[in-house]
Amino acid sequence: MCLIIVATISIPFLLNRTLHVTASTVPPPVNRNPILTDVDVLIDVGHGGIDSGTLYGELYEKNINLEMAKLTYSLLSEKGYHVLMNRVEDYALSGENRWFRTRSRHLKDLSQRSHLANEVRPKAVISLHVNWAARSGKRGPVVLHQKSEASKRLAGSLQSSLNELYKTTEAPVYGKTFYLLKHVQVPAVIVEMGFISNPSDREQMTQPQKQKQLAASIAQGVIAFLNEKPAPKEPAWKWSRIVRPSSAK
Repeated sequence: MCLIIVATISIPFLLNRTLHVTASTVPPPVNRNPILTDVDVLIDVGHGGIDSGTLYGELYEKNINLEMAKLTYSLLSEKGYHVLMNRVEDYALSGENRWFRTRSRHLKDLSQRSHLANEVRPKAVISLHVNWAARSGKRGPVVLHQKSEASKRLAGSLQSSLNELYKTTEAPVYGKTFYLLKHVQVPAVIVEMGFISNPSDREQMTQPQKQKQLAASIAQGVIAFLNEKPAPKEPAWKWSRIVRPSSAK
């Protein structure tokens, strides 16, 4: 059974407190002494509910993200790491955000995800997503990071592990404009696991056995970061400051 964060403003069973609902764009005060401590990884499961993310026919990103999050959760938990997910079903986190005064459902969703991460304060946040490109030949994983050195190390570890699986040489990317990366106060990355528009990547993200391989690659990258071990192989890329994915998450 997955240990999850119930995405709601009132989460007393998790943090032993009830957050005050405020009608503003300022998040409720962050609890510096949560009941959950020493959390290793928070898996941010991209999109959900009304927000399908990108798609290919009847194949929706939100469902791929959820399946890959569950597989990654299981692998990390089996290794003894304390792992949380912020959703385990198909729903949008925006519906539980009553403190951010905005008409934008998208901003409510992103701000709720960020606030939950800042409440729990894990050692690492990995936000799982799927990419898309107009050109079907575009393929491979891309990991976006924050400005901090810790986030860069996390991104580098994940990118190296994923490049090994995909046989690519992609570089981690500074995701300067991405809401989650700007507002989460602990090391965080966005993992674009592959392109749904590319047949090979699509198979990697949807075929059961290959999904397990992908989850193992993600888990390997996270574990290397948590253990402060070097990346699996000397990276064949140079750091980039260009945001390549097609849209902000």
